[in-house]
Amino acid sequence: MPQKILLIEDDPFLSEIYVTKFHEAGFMAVVAEDGVFGLEKVKEVRPDIVILDIVMPNMDGFELLRKIKKDEDLKFTPVVILSNLGEQENVEKGFGLGAADYIIKAHYTPTEVVAKVKEILKNKK
Repeated sequence: MPQKILLIEDDPFLSEIYVTKFHEAGFMAVVAEDGVFGLEKVKEVRPDIVILDIVMPNMDGFELLRKIKKDEDLKFTPVVILSNLGEQENVEKGFGLGAADYIIKAHYTPTEVVAKVKEILKNKK
């Protein structure tokens, strides 16, 4: 059974690119387009890993990460932040809230992001 990835990203173009890359790598990928829907999906899908944007409508990624890590059923789910917010304070905030990694979109290709996710999932076991 393929590992499940929940991609929480409000840009449909980017979502499509990442979903395609994850499918090609043998993952099952599910998308949520904002933080509120993302929280519902993480509870419903129980993904092996969450890929999370920060700047989104309704609930930003930091708030969603905080909610995931406070939830007894979800807190061990690895969350990788995938954002263009590359300032040190944002990176530190992400790790401080429990992110497994913080990837700056502009610095990584989708293929490199898939490789990072594989590495995190391998180390999780």
